[in-house]
Amino acid sequence: MSQFLACEYDQSLLISEYSFMPCQEPISSPLKILLCKPRGFCAGVDRAIQIVEKALQQYGAPVYVRHEIVHNRYVVNNLKKKGAVFVEELSEVPDDGALVIFSAHGVPKSVPVAARQRKLFYLDATCPLVSKVHREAERHFSDGRKTILIGHARHPEVIGTMGQLPLGAVSLVETAADAHQFTPKSDAPLAYITQTTLSLDDTKEIIDILMTRFPGIKAPRKDDICYATTNRQQAVKAIAHRCDAFLIVGAPNSSNSMRLVEVASRSGCTNAVLVQRASDIDWASFAGVNVLGISAGASAPDVLVDEIIENFEKRYQISVETITTANEDIAFKLPKELNQKHETPQS
Repeated sequence: MSQFLACEYDQSLLISEYSFMPCQEPISSPLKILLCKPRGFCAGVDRAIQIVEKALQQYGAPVYVRHEIVHNRYVVNNLKKKGAVFVEELSEVPDDGALVIFSAHGVPKSVPVAARQRKLFYLDATCPLVSKVHREAERHFSDGRKTILIGHARHPEVIGTMGQLPLGAVSLVETAADAHQFTPKSDAPLAYITQTTLSLDDTKEIIDILMTRFPGIKAPRKDDICYATTNRQQAVKAIAHRCDAFLIVGAPNSSNSMRLVEVASRSGCTNAVLVQRASDIDWASFAGVNVLGISAGASAPDVLVDEIIENFEKRYQISVETITTANEDIAFKLPKELNQKHETPQS
């Protein structure tokens, strides 16, 4: 029987009952990939990673980083290999006078104070757009306004922003229900600020409630949700209704990545999931998928997107169409300390 099952056989032995048997792997099914642009790294993330890399080059290892520099395991692990040591608190930095970098999410004012007390040399990798929100909070406080921060509790950006002002000076509102229930503790005028990585639609709903309840509330001069968050959400919205499934490349502790999953689901593609690497993909869930959308959170490097597309290419006949909804050319300057050797700690 084996002579009939082999792909190389004697034609004279062929009989009809075996003529259907294939001599090669079946052809894989076609898959259309719609690739969002912009996606992945934003200017603030790129700046923060450059700060760690250049600090390692200029000052040598170890360089301590307070909290993950950005919320992406691949990025963090690569920096660890180069000599970065990640800590959650300054108390984990073993040596006074060591070099420490504050993450892109920002830190409370108490952190640089503690760093100076230990004569730590520090570099601040806070995204300039997060620093803008910090300055707004300080300005409202100096003007006598009570500040409402729209954001997610325990997110490091929110902790950093609330830590710019004295305890109790900022009230956190997370949801529309919170906005309905918020009651000022004084007659002081109100202002609101927001976390930079929120859902545009959810935030608008909360702001509308606050402005209806408190008509005199002061808004930011310019929207606090950053350009990268806005652009990536708009790009996902533009194609979600065309997709049978949607992959967002990012980390589960990345606020902007999680918001992209929500946006895709609300915009017409309920089969939207977050993955960190190609190894996380549940391939069985793509049965019957003809059109796949792909985007990446602002802290996810494009190499991870490429890896995922390459893995789809091994399983499907893919075609890739890039859908561009905005062009980004923003870049932020690095700290001046990276252009000069330090000999004494900051004072």
